[in-house]
This record gives sequence, structure tokens and C-alpha cells, in this order.
Amino acid sequence: MQQHTYPLEAWCIRETSFDTDSHFLDETLFALGNGYIGLRGTGEEGYSGPAGTSLDGTYLNGFYESEPIQYPEAAYGLAKVNQFMLNVPNAKGIELWLEDERFDLLSGFVQAYERVLDFRTGVLTRTVEWTSPQGRSVKLHSRRLVCFENKHLFAIEFTVTPLNFAGRVRLVSSLDGAVKNQEAGDDPRVGSAVSGQSLHMVAHEQNVGFAALVQRTHNSGFMLVSATDTELTGADATIEIAQVEQRLTQTYEVQAQAGQAITLNKYGSYFSSRDYAEAELMWRSKDTLATAKAGGFDDLRMAQEQYLADFWQQADVQIAGDDALQQGIHFNQFHLLQSVGRDGKTNISAKGVTGEGYEGHYFWDTEIYIFPFFLYSKPEIARKLLEYRYAGLPKARERARQMSHATGALYPWRTIAGDECSAYFPAGTAQYHINADIAYSIKLYMEATGDQEYLVKHGAEIVMETARIWMGIGSYDREGRYCINQVTGPDEYTALVNNNYYTNAMAQMHLNFAASIAEQLQAQVPAEFARIAAATALAAGEPAEWRRAASLMNLPYDDALQIHAQDDSFLSKKVWDFANTPKENYPLLLNYHPMVIYRHQVCKQADVVLALLLLSDQFTLEDKRRDFDYYEAVTTHDSSLSSCIFSIIAAEVGYADKAYDYFMETARLDLDDTHGNTHYGVHTAAMAGTWMGVAYGFAGMRVVGGELHFAPSVPRQWQHYTFKIHFRGALLEVHVEPGRADYRLLQGETLNFTHGGEAVALTLSQPTQSRSFA
Repeated sequence: MQQHTYPLEAWCIRETSFDTDSHFLDETLFALGNGYIGLRGTGEEGYSGPAGTSLDGTYLNGFYESEPIQYPEAAYGLAKVNQFMLNVPNAKGIELWLEDERFDLLSGFVQAYERVLDFRTGVLTRTVEWTSPQGRSVKLHSRRLVCFENKHLFAIEFTVTPLNFAGRVRLVSSLDGAVKNQEAGDDPRVGSAVSGQSLHMVAHEQNVGFAALVQRTHNSGFMLVSATDTELTGADATIEIAQVEQRLTQTYEVQAQAGQAITLNKYGSYFSSRDYAEAELMWRSKDTLATAKAGGFDDLRMAQEQYLADFWQQADVQIAGDDALQQGIHFNQFHLLQSVGRDGKTNISAKGVTGEGYEGHYFWDTEIYIFPFFLYSKPEIARKLLEYRYAGLPKARERARQMSHATGALYPWRTIAGDECSAYFPAGTAQYHINADIAYSIKLYMEATGDQEYLVKHGAEIVMETARIWMGIGSYDREGRYCINQVTGPDEYTALVNNNYYTNAMAQMHLNFAASIAEQLQAQVPAEFARIAAATALAAGEPAEWRRAASLMNLPYDDALQIHAQDDSFLSKKVWDFANTPKENYPLLLNYHPMVIYRHQVCKQADVVLALLLLSDQFTLEDKRRDFDYYEAVTTHDSSLSSCIFSIIAAEVGYADKAYDYFMETARLDLDDTHGNTHYGVHTAAMAGTWMGVAYGFAGMRVVGGELHFAPSVPRQWQHYTFKIHFRGALLEVHVEPGRADYRLLQGETLNFTHGGEAVALTLSQPTQSRSFA
């Protein structure tokens, strides 16, 4: 497997040759999605390359199969059922036949080839000139999009022009239901443990132009209707309809002339019973496809361009002086938008909708890494992500009872529909910090938006119910300190420890925040507070208990080293022998038993260093520098979530070169496949970490007590950079060049913040101000 090297263009990735060695990776990088449908970047004609160089997949965010988790040795309270995102019917297939020769890039001769994914139009374009083994030459031009404005719809325009012959041309549109998921094998990051097909056919319907498969999952019980509608223009055709088992085909045969362009427009849709009643699925499919067909491909393309124009107007990050980085950050932002659920019922998985890695599960990645990007770039999506967590609150309460908590709610470490799906509890259920991570995102949302309606309707209940869990697992020791034992922090190379610093510090924040919300609502909207208290059976003295536990929280600190200890035992462990660990033994998790790793002083990713960012105002600059120095030396960055956090703190403590190097590892992690597994899907947390690296890292953006602060710097490799954020109803543009920052109010009436500790006030009458910095 090798990576492609694309020309460094700001707004696209462009492939100028077809290469089986990089094909698997290219399928991920050229994937299209809209937060619901995900189409991997395989050609419409299919792929006949070597085994292990393709995974042609189509995915639906939140549509899953379930299966019992098999434990050789069971124990009470272990997660019982796994959920995994399905590879659903392939509806994009279009075979091309010239007389009796099938178009295949691995046969004949490719005279010209170009494929472009344009981040401003959302269209994947491919142009190929190909000569068959018998000498027939043809030009193929295709355009593909997955609609942002209609989550159920995608479209393909497939144009064929014979160049040196006249004769029979056939276009075979297919809808193939005989698909299955990738098996994980020995790498738990890759796919599911299920072999065979997860969807069984219930019915099908087919007539001229239209084809539909009706299928049902075996265990989760969902029905899915996958449908297509096709239309040929540019020539008269005979049409043949066929079915072979679960594959439906529509064959258009044309007597073509040299130079005659023939276009097949294909529209595809997916509707499932997770969204609608089963009786509605077929008519909704037909209605959606008929409407799309009536408007044509160009109507969908124009709507796509308009949606993206609005997105980039709010979200664009411009960097002058580094073309590779500019391409990387646009690529990352585009894929985040393609991957994120926007309906309040779905979230964003670790691999988006580009591959089956981590089985389509949602993690804490959403709240800590991805949420800030959407909060400050497109806050309406951020709210939908929080609404998803509210929809999962009943399941979180169930999980809390399973874990012997009489009250409260415990969110799952990995899930799709709200059930805990982590079969390895030391690095799963034990990561109780997921509760505080969700509370942190709600706190961030409230500070940025002031959305009291959300707080009353959803947020308060989540924050207070999840805060109760800290009282269930914590206790006061003989010295009166509040301790939280047997948990796992963000560093998954250290499991089941006492007083993980990150967990305790975030729990402290969470408990104080929950108490503040209770006090605020009781004073300002007593009727609503009474409703929430009644719904949660909140006792009158609970908020005061939260305050007390927070004030006495045990936050480990080593006086000799003058650093915050990762947990009670971390600093007493033997440091991992990095000097004698072969490069091929990374990541450690694939080469050493967990117990071997756990007994060493080694970090997979940022842990204490992440707390330095999220709880920034609680540490001095000297604290941060000492902590950074210590933990950098023992961190492998085997997790893609790590480099961006180290970059941000490095920038803050004045390590400019390290900040830039870590940042670049994040910014092009997928384009350069630096972790070697992007062919199984993109890394959405690292993609969002790139945005954080610009805003939080180089611009020094922090929100403390609801107040917005900047402390900008400029990497020496850049000429300048610009980004925008939504905050308190305003849209602010931040432009930074060496020695100067320009702040411009694009929307809203006023915005107050600080620059390097100095107050700045923007108004309609004075929307722009400049400030200098060293």
C-alpha cells in the first residue's frame, strides 16, 4: 500500500494517474458523503484489481446491525450487544460495454486520466480516455455528488463519447444488495467481527428506470429501501430489466456514432425504518427520486454549490505560505462536513462515513475534538450533536443502573444507538470521563451561544444526571480528599488507576457546572427547575454535595518533579524503553499485551496535556511547560488524537518549532496516511484537531468564564492566516500576520473580547480593530 502524491491545490485533490497500489487509500480520500450517506471513491464500473486493494462500501450514518458480544469468560455488567455500521447495497454501479468489451482501467490502454474532488462544489469529477484491447477508444466523463440538502439522495452523471468507432454501446445500471462488511481480523481499529451478509432481502420492485431493494437486518430489526432511478439522454436506447438474486440491473443499449455523447443520469436514495415508518419507505424513495430526476443533475449541483458557499463563508481557514497545509485543512474541513450527522439522531463516528474502522461507533472524539469546530463554524450543527446526546439519555440511565449506580446517567464509551458497545472495559466503560466530556461541550456551547432554551429543554438534565455519577464512584479518603478510583483516563496505555488527573479535574469542572446550573435555574426559572428536579428525582441537598466534592477533589501533584501526576501510580512505574523499541513495533497496542503496556510509564496520547488545554485557566504557564516537557518524553502519539493537543500546548509555552511539527502531523494525517490506516477511513478527530491547532494553538483562543481571549502568534513558515468564529450571535474574522492581528465583525452588533490581555470592543460603527503583539 502506498500513498498518492497529489498536486498542492488549495481547494481540491487531483489524481492524474490510476494506480492499484494506492487505490485502497484513494477510495477513502475521494469518498463523498452528507452526514448520512457515505460513498467510497470507487469508480462506477467497479474494480478488478488485486485482492486487498479495495473495499467498495456504501454506508449510512446511524444505520446498524447488532449482535451479542461473545465473552469466553463473562462477568456481570459487561456490554452485552455490539452495534456496527453496515455496508449497504451498492447503488452507484454503472458498467460500460463497447460491443463485447467491458470498460476496465486494468485492461486496454489509458490515454488520459484525471479525477478531482472539489471542496467548493462537493462534486467528484472523473475524465478518462481509454482504448480497449481491440482498439475502440472512448472518452468517459462522470460527475458524482451526495446531496447536503437532502440526506437521503445522491446523483451521478455518466457521459460516454465513442472517439474512433460506431457501434453498440451498453450502459448497465445496477443496484447490488449482495454486500457485506469488512472483517476486523487482528486489528480492532479496522472493522467488525462479523462475517457474511447482515441484510436479507424482503422484496424488490423494478420497472423501466426505477429499481428498489427492500431488505431487513437480522437482529436490529430495521428495514431499508435502497432505490435508483435512471435516465438516458443523447441517443435512443433499448432497455432490458433483469434480476440475478439480489442484483437488479437496467441495461441501456445504443447504436452509437463516433463523437456522439451519451449520458446516463442516475439518482440513488436510501430510506430506513430508523427514520420513518416501514409503510412510508417505498413511497418516500419514489417521491425523492422522481423530484431529483425532474430537476436534473445540474439543479442538485447548484444547490450543492450554494450550501458549500455558505459553509465556507463561515468556516474557511486561509493560510498563506504553506500550500500543503492549505490543502490539508480544506480537505479536513470538507470531510468533517461530509461526516457529521445533522438530524439530532446521529452523531459523527471516528471514521466518518468513509470506512468501517471502529465499526461506525461514536466516541468522546465528538465532544472534545470535533464539537468545537462546528460550534464556532456552524453552531446549528453543534446543537444537533448535543441533541443526539439528549436522545441517548434514557440509555445512559439504563447503563448507570447496570453499573450499580442508583441514580444518574452514564454515557457509553462507544455506541451508535446509545448502548455501550465496548467489549474491553479497561479501555471502554472505565473511561468515565465521557460524562465530563459531554458536560464540557454543553458548557462550551452555553458560553458561545447563550442558548437558554437549549439549557432548559435538554442541557440541564444531561449535566445534572451525569454529575451524579461522580458521587456514585467517588469517595472521601482519610485526609478528606475526594477520590475517584479504578478509572481510565484518555491515555489508553494506562488503565484502571486511582485519581487520574484528567478525570478528576474534569469531574471537578463538571460538578461545579452542574451546581451552577441548578442554582441558576432555581433562581431564574423556578417552574422549569421544579420540572427537571421532579423528572430526575433530584434531592434538595445534591447541588451542595456536588460543590463540596468539587472543592475537595484530589488532583495529584508531584512536588519533587513539580508536575501534575497522571494518576496516583503513574510516576512510580518503569519508563518504557523507547530507545530499544523497534519502529515496526508501533503502535504498541498491536505488538504488546495490554498488561505489558499498563505496567510501564508510557502514554498513547495526551492526557494531563489535554487537561492543560481544556482547563487552561487553572494552570500557570510554568505549570504547562513542565507538564509538557515531562509527558512529551513518554508519549508515543499512537493515537491520532494526540499530536494536535501537543501542538496547541507547545505553541502556548513558546515551543514554536515543536508546535508546527506536531501541527503538520495532524493537518495532513490522512492525505499523507501517516498512521498507515486511512484506507479504512479518515480520522475525524485529527481533522477537527487541525482547526483547533489554528484557533486554539497559533491564535491562542480560549474561552474562560464565558469571556473570549486571543493571544496570537504566527509560525515562521506562514505569511499570514485568517479564520472566523461564531460567538454570542456575532461572526468574527481573525486575521493574523507577523506582529499584528486584525479583528473584524462580520455579523452581529457588538463583540467584546481580549487580545493579549487587552480589551477589544467591536461595534457596528467600529467593526474593525488591529492590535500588535511581539
